[in-house]
Amino acid sequence: MTTTRRTTATTTAALALALGATACGGTTGPASGGELGGQTVTVAGVWTGSEQENFKKVLDAFTEKTGAKTVFVPSGDNVSTFVGSKIEGGNAPDVVMVPQVGVLQQFAKEGWLQPLSDQTAKTADTTLAPVWKNYGTVDGTYYGLYFKAAHKSTVWYTPEAFTQAGVSEPKSWSDMLKAGRTLADSGRPAFAIAGEDGWTLTDWFENIYLSQAGPEKYDQLARHQLKWTDESVVRALTTLGELFKDKQLVAGGAQTALATDFPSSVAQVFGPEPKAGMVYEGDFVGGIAKGQFGKKLGQDAKFFPFPSVDGGRAPVVSGGDAAVVLKDAKNSKAGAKLVEFLSGAEAAEIWAGAGGFLSPNNEVDFASYGDDTTRSTANSLIAAGNSIRFDMSDQAPAAFGGTKGAGEWKLLQDFLRDPSDPQGTAAKLEAEAAKAYGN
Repeated sequence: MTTTRRTTATTTAALALALGATACGGTTGPASGGELGGQTVTVAGVWTGSEQENFKKVLDAFTEKTGAKTVFVPSGDNVSTFVGSKIEGGNAPDVVMVPQVGVLQQFAKEGWLQPLSDQTAKTADTTLAPVWKNYGTVDGTYYGLYFKAAHKSTVWYTPEAFTQAGVSEPKSWSDMLKAGRTLADSGRPAFAIAGEDGWTLTDWFENIYLSQAGPEKYDQLARHQLKWTDESVVRALTTLGELFKDKQLVAGGAQTALATDFPSSVAQVFGPEPKAGMVYEGDFVGGIAKGQFGKKLGQDAKFFPFPSVDGGRAPVVSGGDAAVVLKDAKNSKAGAKLVEFLSGAEAAEIWAGAGGFLSPNNEVDFASYGDDTTRSTANSLIAAGNSIRFDMSDQAPAAFGGTKGAGEWKLLQDFLRDPSDPQGTAAKLEAEAAKAYGN
């Protein structure tokens, strides 16, 4: 199961491989002095390369504050298998950074987690929008502190292509398609679409659905309390189909899109031989445009918020990584102290200054982010408050929302190939969802 696909692996795919992942995780800081002197806190997470290095700066600050030594252990993409095997072997990490709501819920139901401390819960009450606390809560118990967020409602573009075509940033879905056709008329197709990676197609659908159908129906569909054959789903697929069927809007047409992975879609817009004017995906697109192609954010690479659809509110879909404490860990008390530290603004501001990071914490100083573009994205995330919604497919059972060549990923790829029957696609989605959710 590819649990990291949106919040982390996408950035890693393009950037971190070049930097080289740390195989053993390593340790930080001296272990003497401070309230936790002589203790070691082990943290498991999916991060590699630059993300791992930047998180270690946060761990170093914790060491300095408490005296506890820290060890970061890379979990690989399949966090649940990794953690399960560690628990079985009697070698559970103290803290795990979990990148999917569905996985956090699974851990809680397995009885692997201990509730977060009263202090962490109290801090979260004032620093996080309630929706973030809800995503970390299972059956009324608060287990997961959301520390790192991804903003999944950003459309990235080349200002030079917009200027050449005489178009400005669109505010509605219909304006965006119109601007895209104008771009194509001026010689550059509108969108590079990463159809080879089915998760990007789920993100397209989720943004349209959240804006068009609203947050309540979004929540019902995410829990499969609403069938995928519902009229609201058919309507969102019909809207998405307008984009998919138009060769002016999809660079190279559907066949090219289906052979394009996510890093390549960013390259098609910001690489040396641009083939499209825009690429839709999360804030991590900016990291690749800057890190791999040397673009200056806010100058050579800009974004606008995913526009409102049919008069709905502009959507803010998010992803994120939550810190959980394992109750079978040898040092879970020190682990709980680390999560308390992560709940404060200081920890988030360290990574914000290093780059490639957004915090859902409303007390983080926007000035700690390194550039105006990231500040603007962070501001949009905080301003969305309780209307933000977690990536729907990340909330689904993996068989439906997170498996290559199956479930929602495959069916939306089929729909990109032939978007002529939204109703038929909705029926197939419902059949797969019913199997995976078992309700």
